[in-house]
Amino acid sequence: MKDYIKILQENNLLKVIDTPCSTELEIAHLSYLEVKKPDSKALLFTNPVDKNGKKYEMPVLTNLFGSQRALELIMGAKPDEIAARIEKLLKPKKPENFSQKLEFLSQLIRLKSVLPKRLKSRGECQQVVKSKINLYELPILRTWEGDAAPFITMGQVYTKSLDGKAHNVGMYRLQVHGSDELGMHWQIHKDGAYFFHEYAKAGKQMPVSVAIGGDPLYIWCAQAPLPKDVFELLLYGFIREKNARLVKSITNDIYIPNDADVVIEGFVDTTQALIEGPFGDHTGFYTPAEPFAVMKVSKITQKKNPIFYATVVGKPPLEDKYFGGATERIFLPLLKTSVPDLIDYKMPENGVFHNLILAKFAAAYPAHAQQIAHAFWGVGQMSFVKHAIFVGSDAPALDDYSAFCEYVLSRISPASLLITSGVCDQLDHASPNACFGGKLGVDASVDKSTPAPTLLSDDELLIKFQKISPEILALRQIFTQTKNPITMIKTLKTAPLKELFKRLLAFKEHFKILVFMDSDARLENDYMNVWRVTNNIDAQRDIFINGEQIGIDATAKNALDGYERQWPQMTNCTRSVIDGLIKKGLLDSNNEFFEKFEIFG
Repeated sequence: MKDYIKILQENNLLKVIDTPCSTELEIAHLSYLEVKKPDSKALLFTNPVDKNGKKYEMPVLTNLFGSQRALELIMGAKPDEIAARIEKLLKPKKPENFSQKLEFLSQLIRLKSVLPKRLKSRGECQQVVKSKINLYELPILRTWEGDAAPFITMGQVYTKSLDGKAHNVGMYRLQVHGSDELGMHWQIHKDGAYFFHEYAKAGKQMPVSVAIGGDPLYIWCAQAPLPKDVFELLLYGFIREKNARLVKSITNDIYIPNDADVVIEGFVDTTQALIEGPFGDHTGFYTPAEPFAVMKVSKITQKKNPIFYATVVGKPPLEDKYFGGATERIFLPLLKTSVPDLIDYKMPENGVFHNLILAKFAAAYPAHAQQIAHAFWGVGQMSFVKHAIFVGSDAPALDDYSAFCEYVLSRISPASLLITSGVCDQLDHASPNACFGGKLGVDASVDKSTPAPTLLSDDELLIKFQKISPEILALRQIFTQTKNPITMIKTLKTAPLKELFKRLLAFKEHFKILVFMDSDARLENDYMNVWRVTNNIDAQRDIFINGEQIGIDATAKNALDGYERQWPQMTNCTRSVIDGLIKKGLLDSNNEFFEKFEIFG
């Protein structure tokens, strides 16, 4: 980790903060705002303190992956270059000359570095063996005011199957339940959860070790969407072109990286669960309090001079923007093996990745997009994608969002929509049931558009709509140059919006797509509105179609909508904490910036 801190410093990508900052919200809030800046840097807090002002023995590093340049320096290559290496392996060509034979041989030799190497000696991560187990001695952050407790946000959780044949490292949120108890927030589709059920069925406790720090690439590999039972550190070896060096934990038989900064060892009692959460998550909303497994800590070890690494999750854009961007590029060749007609795909960070995917493919026949959609929804973690938009090879670049939207909105109609259901991320709050709900596919590869509406000005349309319902507070029309302009409507919801949509059809000649938003929405903030819409809708419940018109209910749901779960709060910064950071001179007071990213809701 220290090597990479030096690299970031040499590239002007590190900001050292010597001012004492609290692990109680302050460090997290400052990191949360920093990564949203166009020139964001990693932050090294040399004087972290607890809520009572007591200093911790180790510094805290955040936003390590907080820019594209930092990501590339950590990986040692651009993601597209790594993807090209993977593609060569997937599609090997017969060497035709001596030079090509040498290149092919060198590729095979480099594969020797893929397998992790187990060392027999103690590791750097075990230079200091704590005589007393106390998780509260670690500078674990509390990120949001509504979080139930401090959470380890960037722990590498190492587990193995009951028979010891399969190994895994995942990245899960880990709540501190006590000085020697750590919650395991592994969702039902994670390998750690699969292993847990094996141990539970056998009536055995499950060994787990959590590593923090070390080579930053371990962290990215821990969240990589590899197939089940493929150890993520194989990917580490492939990218680094050197073996991951592992050492055995002291109190269990889990192997962890030799160079980790801190290791927390222990066992999970498969008969016990504790309520974990709520906590703010990467969706930008709090996840509910639910029972999860608990790890009893048996040992804590560390380097002599460790660095504690943490990340912050919440409303976009955050560090996961760069994590997800690398995953998107590197796994494109692998995704093409399951979806061979795929040309490219993009998962915008303000769609929270699994909530929105844009895909370009070589359209060849009717309903081809539907076939691609079902292929996506059946492939690994792609199966959790809620909304997918498919375009043909003639479409604009997927990251040219303005041109892309104009292209799509000029070609679609209700006939372009595929509304179905399937599994969804366990953290998705809009679905009526945890872990499964509605899905939307949009086929813009074929032009199915109908004539454009007769447009009115925003003021003229608002007057007409308010005659139908005074609860409509404001509206804004966007992409009016297309056949399917979008009308964003801010409303006070006192009844199901499906009924309001039907009443507004009295003026259907003046609109095509209506998107209903809550009264706190900022209609001019397109970036954050994508985040709101993709988070807040379940396609089967919240999309209304009548003739050529489409309605979308992106408001918070309640009993009026038949929604029986508890709708979560957003992750909003605590104003007093922000004011305190401004007073310390660590943060500029910038209301325009705060409003742009809806810092306070």
